Formats: sequence, C-alpha cells, structure tokens
Amino acid sequence: MKRCLRLLAMALPLLLAACAPAVRLAGDAGMLHDQRARELALSHADHWVLQGRLGVSDGHSGGSGSFSWTQDGEQYQFVLRGPAISGMSFRLSGGPGGALLEGLKQGPLRGPDAEALMRKALGWEVPLHDLRAWVLGLRADGGAATLSFGTNRLPSLLQQDGWVVDYREWDTARAPPLPKKVFARKLPYRVRLSIESWHFQ
Repeated sequence: MKRCLRLLAMALPLLLAACAPAVRLAGDAGMLHDQRARELALSHADHWVLQGRLGVSDGHSGGSGSFSWTQDGEQYQFVLRGPAISGMSFRLSGGPGGALLEGLKQGPLRGPDAEALMRKALGWEVPLHDLRAWVLGLRADGGAATLSFGTNRLPSLLQQDGWVVDYREWDTARAPPLPKKVFARKLPYRVRLSIESWHFQ
C-alpha cells in the first residue's frame, strides 16, 4: 500500500503537467523580430518533401493515416495512405493550372481549384493554400493573423482566416526551427499533422 502511494505521489506531478494548459505569450518586440526573420528565411522555401501522420475530424466522423507532401515550386503532390478522409486513400496533385484528385470510387476528378475540388468530392473544408505556409510555421499571405508565442519564443498559436493553428512541438535542432506537430481547427473541422521528416531541395 505504501509503495502504491509513493508511486502515485511520483506520478501526480507528471499527470498535472500533462493536463496543464500551454503557456502562451503575446510576444515582445524580440519575438516578433525573430518571427519575421524566420519568415524571411523560409519565404523562398518552395522545394521540399515532408512525411508524417494525419488525423482529421468533421465533428461526426474522422480517421487517420500516413501522408507525404511534395512541394516543387508551384506544383504539389499530396498523397494520403489510410482511411483518414471518407475511408479512402487518395492523391491530390496540381498547380496554377488546376488540380487532380485520384483514388475516388467514381474515378479521377479535375478542377481549377484544389480546395473546391476537395469540398466537392469529399465534403471536406481543407485550407490547402494557407496550410502550405502554416506547416512551415509562417503566416499565410491571406487575411490578418494573430500570433501567440510559447516559452521557447516560437509561435504557439496562430489565428488566421477563421482557423486556429496550434503548434504543439518544434524541431529546434534545425535552423530556422520547423514545426513537428501542428493542430488546426475551424469548427467542426479539425486537422492534426505529426511531421516525422522534412527534406529540402
């Protein structure tokens, strides 16, 4: 009994720490300067491959799977393996000339806009244009953005275009640092990215 109590006493601080909300700071001039420097350093990073895990939910259904995202200038290819969205694997590719969605039961679909194509084919609201910036830890070039920072002086919460982007973990071994876990939500939609590897060309 005493041993159990000792184990509970040791575990309790860890449990409380896990449940504690993240500390977020409004950001001083130094943090905002560092963020602008990160954004400038990554502003031309448009040739990369990232791989990881994806989880999604629309408030009623959801799932998870592995993914790879290749960005080659304005051309992109997003491959999802696993039943994360509508119970299927698929490949979304395209660029300024339009988008192609493959892996659907009804066959491939083409459209001028990737986000509209996803909405039409799968009924999902996915901010693909903004996500390209958010996954790098940057503000998108769309609407106004509000940033909060963590104790590591890196972005912790980004609010933009009706979405709330929560940066749960960063790879600080890189220069500049890159996100490792990104949670985005715009109710009822939730998107969770766990990034396992980055490769820049």
